Order: sequence, then C-alpha cells, then structure tokens
Amino acid sequence: MAVRVVVEPAGRVCWDEPVRIAVHGLAPEQPVALRASLRDEKGALFRAHARYRADARGQLDLQRAPALGGSFAGLEPMGLVWALQPDRPFWRLLKRDVQTPLLLELEVLDGHEPAGFGEPEGARVLARAVHERHFMAAGVRRVPVREGRVRATLFLPPEPGPYPGIVDLFGVGGGLLEYRASLLAGKGFAVMALAYYNYDDLPKVMDTMHVEYFEEALNFLRNHPEVKGPGIGLLGNSKGGELGLAVTSFLKGVTAAVIINGSVAAVGGTIHYKDESVPPVSLLRNRVKVRMTTTGRVSSMQMRPLSAWRPMGRQSPRSSFTLRQGTILSLLTSPCAGLACTSWLGLISCLEENPRLMQWPKWMRGSNSRLSSTNIWAGRVKGILQKK
Repeated sequence: MAVRVVVEPAGRVCWDEPVRIAVHGLAPEQPVALRASLRDEKGALFRAHARYRADARGQLDLQRAPALGGSFAGLEPMGLVWALQPDRPFWRLLKRDVQTPLLLELEVLDGHEPAGFGEPEGARVLARAVHERHFMAAGVRRVPVREGRVRATLFLPPEPGPYPGIVDLFGVGGGLLEYRASLLAGKGFAVMALAYYNYDDLPKVMDTMHVEYFEEALNFLRNHPEVKGPGIGLLGNSKGGELGLAVTSFLKGVTAAVIINGSVAAVGGTIHYKDESVPPVSLLRNRVKVRMTTTGRVSSMQMRPLSAWRPMGRQSPRSSFTLRQGTILSLLTSPCAGLACTSWLGLISCLEENPRLMQWPKWMRGSNSRLSSTNIWAGRVKGILQKK
C-alpha cells in the first residue's frame, strides 16, 4: 500500500479554519518526519517540521498522535501551520491578494532525524500533498470603495443582507490589508477594510489623524443597503487599535469594538475631531533602554504618565480614550491590555517584527504569521451587533 497524505476537509478551506492531517500506508510504528512549507507572495520560504511515530496499524493522525520533537512537540493538530518559520529572520507572512490562496506543501519523510533549520535533508520522501488555504470563502463578494474621501474594500457574504457591519483597521505601515476582512465576511459580516494613510491619495504619514475621515467611513458603511444598522462594529490592531479607541470615544454608533495591542493614548501623532485635539504622549528618549533577547530586540521606553496628559481644546476630564464611553478591553483579544501604556510603546517595535510575542488562538500560537484566526471573537461580536 502506497503512503499517502490525507487532508480533510478536501474542499475549499480558509486560512483560519483547522484541518485534519493524516498519513496512511506506513509500516507499523514507523518513525517519520512531516515537513510543511509555503512561499509568500514575495517568494520568501516558510517551513516547519515535526517527528512522529505511526500506530500499530501504520496510520498517523495528527489529531491523536503527539509530535515527538522538531518545530514543536506534543499534541498539536495544526502545529505544522502555526509553527511555520521564515528562512529570513523576522520576515512577516502577509497576504495582500486575498483572491488567491497560499499553497501549503506537506511532505512525509522516512526517519526521524532532521538536519539544519527544520530540514530533514537526505531523508527519503514517502509522500507529498499540496493543500490550498484560501482567504475568501466561496461566494464572498469583494467591492472596492472610493466614495468621497474613503478608500477601502468592502467584503460581503454570498447571500443578500443585511448583515452586521464592521470597520477593520490595521496598524503602522498603512496601506490597505484585506485578509482579515475577507475572512470575516465568510462568517456572516459585512466588513470594510479601511485604509487611512500611505495608500492611493491618502496622506503618506500618520503624524496627524482626523476622526472626521473615520466618521465618513462609518456613515458610508451604516447606510449601505446590505448592512444592518444602526450599530457598527470596529476592529483594530496596533495603531488601528489606538485609532479605534479614539473613534469609539468621539463618535456615536460604534456598539462593539475589538482592540488588539492598541494604545489607550495617542502615540506618534495628534488626533483631531472638530474643536478638540488629542496630543501624543511624549517619549523620554534619554531613558530608553535596549536589551537583546532570543526573540529579538526589546526596548524599554518611559513616557509621561497618563495622569499628566489631557486633550487640548474644549474642556475634558479624561486622560485616555476609554474614559469617554464604556469601551471594554478583553485580555483575550488585547494581549497588551494588562500592560502599562508605557510598556506598549517599548514593545511595539518588537511585536511588529516578531509576532511570536503576541497571543494567538491555540492552534496559531507561536506563528510568525499575522494571519491570525478570526473565529475566537467573531461569534461574540456578531451577538452584540445583532442586539443593537
């Protein structure tokens, strides 16, 4: 019986969906190594491997068999995905064209011992399979948006709405990243991936942000015929999380917000809304301390205490975005919510380049990919929006 790799389900699978990986046709208790590899859109190679032993019937099921070592150990059915590491240090796995899948190659190699960085060189390849991981569920609609000042892409589920609406904001670097919005649309949301700088005719830098731009985007989404209003959800990470808190603070109609690694204060630029300005917290550059770790460089930076920080313009007692409205940060979805804001700026450069420091869903944990699971909070947000 020939050795073969089986991936289930065999049909179209999205990036944030787990699969069952099994190997059939091995000898009883045969030692093998499984290797996974993929190339991103720029040709960078990501790899992971693990050692296993087949059962008495010559079967290997990653949902039942623990890895004996390699890129990970223990019972990790999706370990070959979340443990993918780039050949280039600190290289991020990003998907910019969500209309094409990433191709994950799975190989079964005879024997246990790898050589070098995740590379069981010299081992005989017993079986090979290619698994496609998509970023748009079947039938999801992608609609470019260029309305007034708004530059975005709207993703809609296959069937006519209305659906709960979400605005999706990414962080430093700008541009228009769509992979999170495209995945969420497959779960029953109308999601608008919103660019706010360094894209098309938008500003090239983020030293000044105007909440009116986000207000225009929210109004566009709220008035869309396939969006169920009046409440809109907001999802933001890093700088997008910081801006998400500002938008939630200043504007009405945001009824659910998921903030991932976002600061509770303005960092790196002033935020304006009408006659009110929120100046950035200041950095004490002479107090910067840098140390090297096994995962990358960590900077410890002290800033002015938040108690000394106030918006400029009309009188306001708040010292952070979260005091204006009842915004709730969850430690599950906001890994830095338990840290002081002074730690956030010190960690952000490392987190941006080394996502292993960030908390992911279990099967994605440790991944150098920012293509994280959308399943962990999607159901809860949908319930909140549907109640409004």
